[in-house]
Amino acid sequence: MAKVELKNLKNEKVKDLSISDSIWKIETNDDALKKMIRLQLAATRQGTAKTKTRSEVSGGGKKPWKQKGTGRARQGSIRATQWRGGGIAGGVVPRDYTFKINKKERVLALKSALTDKLNTNSLRIFESLELPSLKTKELKKFIEEASLEGKVLFVSASDNENLYMASRNLGYTYVLYIDDVNVYDIVNADTLVLDEAALNKLEEVLKNA
Repeated sequence: MAKVELKNLKNEKVKDLSISDSIWKIETNDDALKKMIRLQLAATRQGTAKTKTRSEVSGGGKKPWKQKGTGRARQGSIRATQWRGGGIAGGVVPRDYTFKINKKERVLALKSALTDKLNTNSLRIFESLELPSLKTKELKKFIEEASLEGKVLFVSASDNENLYMASRNLGYTYVLYIDDVNVYDIVNADTLVLDEAALNKLEEVLKNA
């Protein structure tokens, strides 16, 4: 089994933890990752874009000019698509962008994202993420001492109010409860930080998936 260091909030090594190879050391599947990320992004789209057809624009009840004798091309309505202010042919209409993927692909995508974080040395495990206070400077100090780089995603097994409140003023930190862990946020983060309880729960869920 793979090993990772378990540290305390002072960034001191406590012990080595064994983690499951079936979760953290799989062969990553880029197709499953891309599909899952596309699914999450598609779910955020409103899909409310709408253009009007010639039957929906106002005006145009009367024929612009008579059919013959004017020397101009025949026209039936100023609501036709060739007129300025007329309807749009083949325009966008409201739609649902979401789609479904099966459970095995979802699990494979999440395991692939976790494996990538371990392989790139972007995973950190701490005994606890319970900060002594909710002040942002406490979190910044912890990030600097622990050498956490780039965008940092914290995953906690408990409702960690101090961590959540301290991270709100920092544009490069994100906090998730373990039940909200998802592929997009893991891939989008440069460093993934979990507390020991979150790691155990994550492994428990994925082993039974």
